Amino acid sequence: MLNEISKILAGSIAEEVGIEVGDKLLSINDNKVKDIIDYKYLIVDEYVVLEVEKKEDEIWEIEIEKDYGEDIGIEFKDPMMDKPRSCHNKCVFCFIDQLPKGLRNTLYFKDDDSRLSFLQGNFITMTNMSDEDIDRIIKYRISPVNVSVHTTNPELRRKMMNNRFAGNIYERLKKLADSKIKMNSQIVLCPGYNDGEELERTIEDLYKLYPYINNIAVVPVGVTRFRKENNLINLELFNEKSASEQIARIGKLQEKYVSKVGEPFVRLSDEFYVLAKKEIPDERFYSGFEQLEDGVGVVRSFRDNIDRSLKELKKDIEGRYTIITGTLAYDEILNASKKIMDVNKNLIIDVKK
Repeated sequence: MLNEISKILAGSIAEEVGIEVGDKLLSINDNKVKDIIDYKYLIVDEYVVLEVEKKEDEIWEIEIEKDYGEDIGIEFKDPMMDKPRSCHNKCVFCFIDQLPKGLRNTLYFKDDDSRLSFLQGNFITMTNMSDEDIDRIIKYRISPVNVSVHTTNPELRRKMMNNRFAGNIYERLKKLADSKIKMNSQIVLCPGYNDGEELERTIEDLYKLYPYINNIAVVPVGVTRFRKENNLINLELFNEKSASEQIARIGKLQEKYVSKVGEPFVRLSDEFYVLAKKEIPDERFYSGFEQLEDGVGVVRSFRDNIDRSLKELKKDIEGRYTIITGTLAYDEILNASKKIMDVNKNLIIDVKK
């Protein structure tokens, strides 16, 4: 069972009251525990009554008095206590659909689970969520939620995601914002689909929900050489000219938002600057690097970390090392390796792509 207990922390409340590995948690305060979100929400009270099924099929009712928010010290066999929800979309830009055949099965799983968004920072499309799921986010104050928006144009979103239920994204975002749920948003930018005026419209729509939509990350569509083999439609890629155009277009909006709220609100991922051969913004522009995993500010963070670390680099280290990197990051990694070798002449760093 997904609610089976796999570990009891030594010296914990759970150990004290006789809960054991292999027991199953059924309910807390007469509320059925469906998943880890239920558990984390229900267990915080100062007084809880647990219904536990013992290994001998006995049902124990365990009363616990504790400090508010204090953990009782149990871990579950399945960390989510439920199966993760998969994505029902067939997005034109989906990277998983572009994978080669024959890889391990887990690489083909497309998660689209609001619980993983909260627990692990995953992005969700909200297309497979019911009204009850939205209400649950509000009830449990699950925040922040990371949402893949792509466009607020209902017809275009349905087209891009190949899902007839994908068009109601803005009303759902507004409902969460009205309930003061914080959100980070993402736009995968596909030339000929959601760029240009469509992109500006989406950004302006999302800004109406600021500060509950806290920021927007705009990332370029990525493709693999397996698109044709997997019978996927051709997608245009960004180049130096088109990336420069995006920086200029978004720059005007950023200037407006900085004047209004003191920060850019929308930020382009680093690929745009590298492709356009433009200077990467400084650290202040990224306001704490909130969307670093979307590639927003990775180069700036990397450069600054290298520069800070050089001061502590030991001069007596020697050896030869090879760094393998991708084409787009090659120059950045090469420059970093040169900085390191300038400080320590005993190191030889080869960079290969």
